[in-house]
Amino acid sequence: MDKNTFTGLFLIMLIMVGSFFLLKPSADEVKKEQERAHLDSLKRAGIVAKTAKTDTTAAAAAKAGAVDSALLKTPFGAATVGTEQLITLENKDVKLKVSTIGGRIYSVELKEFKTFDGKPLILFDGADNHFGFKFTAGGKAINTDELHFTPTTPQANNGALTMRLSYSPTQYIDYIYTMGAEYKVNLQIKPVGLEAVINNGNTLNLNWSASLHQLEKAIKIERQYSTVYYHNTEGAVDYLSESKDETKDFGADVKKVDWVAFKQHFFSSVLSSKGGFAKSSLGVATDLASKDVKQMKADVVLSADASGAYPVEFYFGPNKFKTLQAQGNDFEKIINLGWGPLKYINRFAVLPVFNFLQQFGWNYGIIILVLTLLLKLVLSPLTYKSYLSMAKMRVLKPEMDEIKAKVGEDNPTLLQQEYLKLYRKAGVNPLGGCLPLLLQMPIVIAFFRFFPGLFELRGQSFLWMHDLSTYDTILNFPALPLLGWDHISAMCLLMTISTLIYTYFNNQISGATGQMKYIGYISPLIFFGVLNVYPAGLNYYYFLANMMTFLQQYLIRQMVDDKKIHSQIQENKKKPEDTKKKKSGFQARMEEMMRQQNQAPKKK
Repeated sequence: MDKNTFTGLFLIMLIMVGSFFLLKPSADEVKKEQERAHLDSLKRAGIVAKTAKTDTTAAAAAKAGAVDSALLKTPFGAATVGTEQLITLENKDVKLKVSTIGGRIYSVELKEFKTFDGKPLILFDGADNHFGFKFTAGGKAINTDELHFTPTTPQANNGALTMRLSYSPTQYIDYIYTMGAEYKVNLQIKPVGLEAVINNGNTLNLNWSASLHQLEKAIKIERQYSTVYYHNTEGAVDYLSESKDETKDFGADVKKVDWVAFKQHFFSSVLSSKGGFAKSSLGVATDLASKDVKQMKADVVLSADASGAYPVEFYFGPNKFKTLQAQGNDFEKIINLGWGPLKYINRFAVLPVFNFLQQFGWNYGIIILVLTLLLKLVLSPLTYKSYLSMAKMRVLKPEMDEIKAKVGEDNPTLLQQEYLKLYRKAGVNPLGGCLPLLLQMPIVIAFFRFFPGLFELRGQSFLWMHDLSTYDTILNFPALPLLGWDHISAMCLLMTISTLIYTYFNNQISGATGQMKYIGYISPLIFFGVLNVYPAGLNYYYFLANMMTFLQQYLIRQMVDDKKIHSQIQENKKKPEDTKKKKSGFQARMEEMMRQQNQAPKKK
């Protein structure tokens, strides 16, 4: 390379490097671009309305002292000009900030609670949240969410605030906010003197949307338990998907929805109307690029009451069963206790026992311990029956090995048929060890839904676990590809180890061999991968259940004598066939099916 070529390349490199640093956007410019991209994604999902910026052309002109007089003469034209103010409205539980732009609730803070990292707990705030009515006035489409309201008094007075959207001195819309008991806020929308201006047929189209902030440590689990719930006037509660984006429309020909809840893991924002909403369109979306949990919307049609007003009520509070139940109208069904029989197990068995144990004022770790102990005592007859059945199969194993050596493995149908004959002669049910376990499974699975949704565990510590409602950590590291782990949960690790030990001893009891001996070791490892991000309270329960099962099996083993079982089996085999317990229909069908398969001609 000659000198001129080298000099040219060097200058080009200097220009490129210099351009990179000189043209690099500032941190503020990057932040604004990210916010714009985030807002665009929400608009595409239909969660945030595509509205003009608050600082409209008219507002910008007003600041410059050159307001377009023609614009001010349009319906509500004067309300396009103004400066945003935030007015505080609060009681002992809830602190609201009401914005003069849209007259809407700008932010909601629950004063009694904190986020997982100790910050004030704010359900939502900022520009990603909207609450406004759409109607036509003077042939012009109006969205109150974009217009400037004026407080009738500079500050909230005795828990009440009126925000006014003026059309003229005698024509206006009032938003009358009143703080209710605990977590309730009443809002009355009251149009005055606008009958000849607003063409709405005594209905208003309300658009409510919110981007809900992360409040808990594990945002993955928080998203998993967050979605839109709704309740119709006939008492049915349902919800949108918790795992994917979804929208759902309810026309005038279906049952009216009378409340809509933006439900997060442990807190909810609920909008309700006594008369119900004539029409509804609900939606939920997850923007993984956002630090917020989910984006939710509710577009509903409100009908006027006898006075011509549009009353609604908000609930901003915890998803605590007793608190929600006190609100009435099935609010407690916002807490998902599981599907099918699991819901009834949690609602009418587990929850009452848990509430009873709470009365003693114990630490929640002790309550879970006692709850697990009571559950194991109730299920102990099934556990005993399962152990006894497995012991019988273990005692029969030498005879089964003899049959296997005699028949061979080339004819599995005949082998199983001979096994069934042995079971029948010995009076042993081969499924006897599985059926009791299957009967216990719904209860075990019910707890899988109960503990992660239990508000009472939030912020409660036990031993090294600082918060039983989220995962504990023994080791932190950079997030792993695919799995997404950035930690190891100590309680989940203990639970997994105890499950592996339980599997080992269970194999010893049942006499499992071959592939069946090792299959049981795979499930605990899979569950570790799943439960590593789940609440420590749930893993603590499973760990306790394993330890108590060890204790049960030790005590049962002291009561069960293998020699006595073997003698009983031999006595059963000597009895005449007609004196033995009649075989079940399932067993008879299995034997007949195997007999037919064994007699069928083999294909060459």
